[in-house]
Amino acid sequence: MSDIKAGLTDPAVLDCTCTPAGIAGATLSKVRILLAEDDSQLREVLERSLREAGYVVDSVPDGNAALRYLLAYEYALCVVDWRMPGMSGLEVVADARLRGLKSPILMLTARDAPADRVRGLDQGADDYLVKPFDHDELLARVRALLRRSNGTGEPSLRVGGLVLTPATREVTSAGELVDLTPREFAVLELLMRKAPAVVSRRHIALQVWPEEADALGSNTIDVHMARLRAKLARSDARIATIRGTGYRVVQG
Repeated sequence: MSDIKAGLTDPAVLDCTCTPAGIAGATLSKVRILLAEDDSQLREVLERSLREAGYVVDSVPDGNAALRYLLAYEYALCVVDWRMPGMSGLEVVADARLRGLKSPILMLTARDAPADRVRGLDQGADDYLVKPFDHDELLARVRALLRRSNGTGEPSLRVGGLVLTPATREVTSAGELVDLTPREFAVLELLMRKAPAVVSRRHIALQVWPEEADALGSNTIDVHMARLRAKLARSDARIATIRGTGYRVVQG
């Protein structure tokens, strides 16, 4: 696993002459989720859905590995299947809570009897999702748990009435939700984190795209900026172009 950190803090113009290991293609807010599911096909699908939603995901196939990861790393949220080889998801949750781990836990299970739900929640799960489930519902429950958790997510970023919440991957303008793709979210997050500083095109390419040259050698960045501006048209915050330098988010 890689733990990527961006340490580029030039207050005037943010640029980069080197790339720390693993930084290319990463967004700045790393909301890390642990996924424990023994069904390899379902695990792959869930991992892909979570990654496409902008989360960093560590996935494991059994309860023993899940507990090891929980003890070794700090997670914003855990998604744990009830029935797994070795330790069951229920045992993982109970052990984690006994050890004082406070990350929100979403339990996945085919057990839909009220007694089973009560048992899972009593052992320390924060929410319960019965299989089969809709993936949009899973993502909604993940966002809800992250909103409710205390001190897990980073504070929201604000420029005027534009609000970006890293933990839930949500952007609102004057209280209305703005629908952004993961890439658009990453670009806006970078600009809002550094506001009111100017962020160079090269720094944007390094932080947001897997291959810097692909973004710089085409109109890819311009296209994404145009789409972002269109989606933020009603906001009192806007993306300003600083000719020959880069972009910044400003109010008004």
